[in-house]
Amino acid sequence: MLIIDGYNLLRAVQNISEQTAGITDIQICHIISRYLTITKSRGTIIFDGIGPRDKTVFNNSANLEVVFSGRSKEADDIIEKLVLENSAPKSLTVISSDRRVKAAAGRRKATAISSLDFWIEAVKKIEKKMRKKSEPPAKYLGISAAETEYWLKVFGFIK
Repeated sequence: MLIIDGYNLLRAVQNISEQTAGITDIQICHIISRYLTITKSRGTIIFDGIGPRDKTVFNNSANLEVVFSGRSKEADDIIEKLVLENSAPKSLTVISSDRRVKAAAGRRKATAISSLDFWIEAVKKIEKKMRKKSEPPAKYLGISAAETEYWLKVFGFIK
């Protein structure tokens, strides 16, 4: 289970290069969702504040729960609470570069990974999945006439 400091990750990604400078919270969520699907994991991403009025744009994030801290709390407070209340904290991975959040994870023996390190790992996994070898042409084209004749003979349909 991943617990992600949303804006901490977003700012880290935006600072990587000009290409990632314009990435949005919605895009981050969709990419993380893809990563979670590939790794067969689940996660929660927590953003500071109340978020957009229409939160339905976050609904298509498989395996990812999107939470906004609200007006009176910070994302860090919610992350700390989630780590503290988890019955199996050693199975948690907390994604943040914030010292306070990493310390909270460490106190409960949860794994803490910096936002940038997580992003690099996630992008590599997604790219690897996308580069996977394509399926053999025979899957779509079928077997040759000679192979068909061979198998018909083997199963006794022709002599």
